[in-house]
Amino acid sequence: QVQLIESGGGLVQAGGSLKLSCLVSGRTSHDDTVGWFRQAPGNEREFVAHISWSGGYTYYSDSARGRFTISRDIPKTMVYLQMSSLKPEDTALYFCATSWVRGVVTTSSAYGYWGQGTQVTVSS
Repeated sequence: QVQLIESGGGLVQAGGSLKLSCLVSGRTSHDDTVGWFRQAPGNEREFVAHISWSGGYTYYSDSARGRFTISRDIPKTMVYLQMSSLKPEDTALYFCATSWVRGVVTTSSAYGYWGQGTQVTVSS
């Protein structure tokens, strides 16, 4: 069974940077897509970015593109989300998740395994 553990969240000022980490264990070759989502209070879970484990292909939401970078470290089984130029509206609980679906995968229902999340708070 896939297990995901997020870390790296915290409090940062607007314009600052933060790097989130996701430790992925128990992954099979089917769980090729690893994504980051976020959820602010009262809002639906929102897609941020994903990466394919096998090929390293990436895809970003419009709000993340140009500011966030997703990457993976295969030997360490880690997926990272480097966030820069952070804004107060980036404040949310950030989750990583895996999916069997390949290609562009932005809907949360396509992801089967989820971590517990790490809180990111951006102050103005």
